[in-house]
Amino acid sequence: MGLVSKFFILCIRFYQGLISPWFPSSCRHEPTCSCYTVEAINTWGPLKGIWLGVKRLSKCHPWGTKGYDPVPKRNKTK
Repeated sequence: MGLVSKFFILCIRFYQGLISPWFPSSCRHEPTCSCYTVEAINTWGPLKGIWLGVKRLSKCHPWGTKGYDPVPKRNKTK
C-alpha cells in the first residue's frame, strides 16, 4: 500500500473515530460508506477507490439505494 492510500485511509479513520460518533447512525448501506471507501482503496488503489467511495456517497439520500452493496471485485487475469 502506498503513501497516498495510507493518507486517505488515515483521514477516513480520523472521521470514523472522532467525527462520526457525534452523529446518529444514518448510513443506508452495508458496509457503511466509510468502510466501503477504505475497502475500495485497499482493493483498487487511491484514485479508483476514492472515486468508488464518492459514487457510493452520492447514492446516500432518501431516494437512493440501500442494503448490501459490496466493493466490486478485481478480476484476476492470468
